[in-house]
Amino acid sequence: MGKLETLADVRIKNHIKEILMYIGETPDREGLKDTPDRIVLMLAEIFRGYSKSQKPKITTFPNGADGLTYSDIIIDSGKFYSMCEHHMMPFFGTYHFAYIPHPKGKILGLSKIARVVDFHAARLQIQERLITDIVTDIRTALDCNHKPLGIAIKITAEHLCKSMRGVKKQGVMTNIYREGAFENKEIMNEFLELTKDLQ
Repeated sequence: MGKLETLADVRIKNHIKEILMYIGETPDREGLKDTPDRIVLMLAEIFRGYSKSQKPKITTFPNGADGLTYSDIIIDSGKFYSMCEHHMMPFFGTYHFAYIPHPKGKILGLSKIARVVDFHAARLQIQERLITDIVTDIRTALDCNHKPLGIAIKITAEHLCKSMRGVKKQGVMTNIYREGAFENKEIMNEFLELTKDLQ
């Protein structure tokens, strides 16, 4: 049995039909008649970052609890997809997140960085705020009595609002954030060197 349709669902579907007519389409033609239903389901999925119940729990472990104390750079890399708040068009690319745990601090669970990135990307965003949201959540999870020695993140993304409309130019935007040990040029360069060939 499917999800019970709400009054809000009905209103949004009607608005989608209006948009289809506005651009010159016929909402009742075969290829489009189920499009409003599909869009409502899609909106719930790609904007799940607005739901507090979807916020990931960031599991951490005491550094050294298993007999191994780690105080070097830990890097997690991956892809992400988000939506630009200015034109509601996709932007997508790669992230490289790094931290140096305090010897008496915490270590993140393996999948937690990716989950935090995906959660914050699942909203209307700008790339600069996406970095801030990710760092804030992870820093909070790691900051016990001994905060991490350093945090850095690099995000590179293509924005369809630039390449598909407006100036219609291909290219990517890159943002880098650093704090703590990563303010040291040598350590930051090590992070950039380690991630330069990662996709």
